[in-house]
Amino acid sequence: MKDSTTRSTSEMSRAKVVAASSLAILIALYVVGAVSVPPGSLRHEVQTLPLWFPIVAGFQNKELAKWAALPSLIFWLVIMIFIWLFLLGFPSPVRGRFFPTEVAMTIVVGIASLTGLIASLRWPTRVGLAVAISTFFLFGLLQLLAMRISLLPYIAGR
Repeated sequence: MKDSTTRSTSEMSRAKVVAASSLAILIALYVVGAVSVPPGSLRHEVQTLPLWFPIVAGFQNKELAKWAALPSLIFWLVIMIFIWLFLLGFPSPVRGRFFPTEVAMTIVVGIASLTGLIASLRWPTRVGLAVAISTFFLFGLLQLLAMRISLLPYIAGR
């Protein structure tokens, strides 16, 4: 059986992995926004707003970071899978033209999402079930809302 010091260190490292994974996704999507034609910086900034909480909370070793990050990690992994399916010629709801930098960033986002998901699933927290579920669904809703808002013509074109 592990002592409390080992467990605390392990939990802290998982918190930092979740935070770093979320930050990697955020940065990669900012890069995509910078190289998009037309530039879509504001769109990608809006899309990544829900990631800020797990980034900050994770680097502060807050257990709630896990439950706030999970929906975005799942969301971005699914989006990347759809993009990869499209790029490989398989049926996908995603369409468009992807420049080499954007394709590279899909790999970064995919790996970061998967890494964050694995760390989250291995991270036992003492967050109560009701709080965990509420946080998960709140941040899932925020991620979907952020994506929807980012597609509004005023934001999508900036």
